[in-house]
Amino acid sequence: MRVVLFDIDGTLLRSGGVGRIAMEAALESVFGSPGGRDYHYDGKTDRQIIRDVMRLDGLSDDMIDAQMDRTLEAYLRNLRAELASGLRTVHVFEGVLELLDALEAEKNVVIGLLTGNVEAGARAKLGAATIDFSRFKVNAFGSDHELRPELPAFARSRAREVLGVDVNGDKIIVIGDTPADIRCGEGIGARAIGVATGRYSVDELASHGAYAVFDTLANTNAVMEKILNA
Repeated sequence: MRVVLFDIDGTLLRSGGVGRIAMEAALESVFGSPGGRDYHYDGKTDRQIIRDVMRLDGLSDDMIDAQMDRTLEAYLRNLRAELASGLRTVHVFEGVLELLDALEAEKNVVIGLLTGNVEAGARAKLGAATIDFSRFKVNAFGSDHELRPELPAFARSRAREVLGVDVNGDKIIVIGDTPADIRCGEGIGARAIGVATGRYSVDELASHGAYAVFDTLANTNAVMEKILNA
């Protein structure tokens, strides 16, 4: 049995910057500052983004924690409004739907999500991309834990609940576009496949210890071979 966990932003889809727009507006409304423009959101959880950018603005953790839930609520309202506006197109990357179809056809493979998005944000982005959320059976979200390296353990625990068996860490494959995706599964021995559809190149992702790296997920057969032989 293999569990294949996908990151969302930069891996399954490109959302035209709606996440950052929604988050900066939320930070502005709650804390009075959108945070620094030079801070990179990719590879982070939503909660980590809020904490990091507000720490850089000089706020204490106590001040941030007191407004964390309110900020996330504002972010989700903004995100849904941005997605509904149609001003920015959510683009599904080449090969993604074909790969999902091929994985679902394998009786010993279960697909899921491992994303820094809180669950409601993940649902909103996938819905805007017309990707059925119910396809993903084993998931871990930024709403489960603030730190991304903690998320694979949540996914593994949920795999046990869904499948009724323990899945060895080396049979869990994380697919993502950032070094954080590549490294996050190390604690449970998961394999990582990098895809250079985000900000990082093939060479950069490979340098972080990826089991395999692809320019895109367009070559379904090649990606499937790596997954099934992991």
